[in-house]
Amino acid sequence: MASNASDCVAGLARGFAPDRAALIVYLMAGYPDKETSLAALHAAARGGADIIELGVPYGDPLADGPTIAEAARAAREAGFGLRESIRLAEEFLSEAGPDAPPVALMNYLNPLMRMGLEQAAESIRNAGVAGVIVPDMPPDSAAPWLSVASGLDTVFLVAPTSTPERMQKVGERSKGFVYCVSTTGVTGERAQLAKDLAELVDRVRSFVALPVAVGFGVSGPAQVGEVARFADGVVVGSAVVRRQGDPAEVEGFVRELSSAVRAARS
Repeated sequence: MASNASDCVAGLARGFAPDRAALIVYLMAGYPDKETSLAALHAAARGGADIIELGVPYGDPLADGPTIAEAARAAREAGFGLRESIRLAEEFLSEAGPDAPPVALMNYLNPLMRMGLEQAAESIRNAGVAGVIVPDMPPDSAAPWLSVASGLDTVFLVAPTSTPERMQKVGERSKGFVYCVSTTGVTGERAQLAKDLAELVDRVRSFVALPVAVGFGVSGPAQVGEVARFADGVVVGSAVVRRQGDPAEVEGFVRELSSAVRAARS
């Protein structure tokens, strides 16, 4: 299956378009079970996701709010970890074929180190995955991973508290896009977006040449449409994972989000 999936390898930049923001949809691997999470991946693709961020279940998810943390706990109890998540991504990409949206694994550093950085990078590449997002790996200590991750886009994060020096390093070392955290704290649905979010994106753009995608707290079509007017990408996670047990509901919700993105600049 790896040979078929490898045909799908392409950078995360493929998910971005010059005339509108990209919709980046987060799903938890193995939640509520392997078959349903695979069906949810296909549902998100049909609904119009431009990039899929596939979360790897982890026992100490420092950046994750309650919805995603609970999904990770359930997936781990069902036996899902990094290896199983890579195989799930490979199966999805192989079944979906060349039109599948690019996939980024959202994974913490410890599982990569336990597998071995070189072996992990090789397995992720062979699965057809386009890149990784490692929220607890700062750019100034990422050299061991980057030295073995050729062919994979590694996405680093910036936050409202990031210094100009940190933004500069993120811009220099990221590939694919830069993940802009909309607010301090963990992931999760929020009633309102930060008032100065557009200014934050502008500030990040002064240090990076890559697309800037905004995540954390973006929860529905209205907020997606708002962010899509000034950012290059919009990440929706908890609101999708909350629906992940019903792939048909995932598809309908992602379709609403996709419509909001496309209408934002029309």
